[in-house]
Amino acid sequence: MTNDMNAEIDPGQPMIYQIRIKGHLGHHWSDWFGGLTITALDNGETLLTGPVVDQAALYGVLRKVRDVGLPLLSVICLTPGQADASEVTQ
Repeated sequence: MTNDMNAEIDPGQPMIYQIRIKGHLGHHWSDWFGGLTITALDNGETLLTGPVVDQAALYGVLRKVRDVGLPLLSVICLTPGQADASEVTQ
């Protein structure tokens, strides 16, 4: 089994994640989520987007999502090109 995605990723760089949750969070939550960008979508969902240094940090963010009490819908690891044009086409 090959993993082509890892061949393109610099292991020293933080991965860009996009976390989709159901419900809206205000922008004032950005610091609590480690500076991730918070985008409220028209469909009642929120995107948390930004760099996450490693898997431990990702689990920390997911634990915070759980603590807020909003349902987690998806977690996507973005490629550098996707991160630049991230979302908001819903």
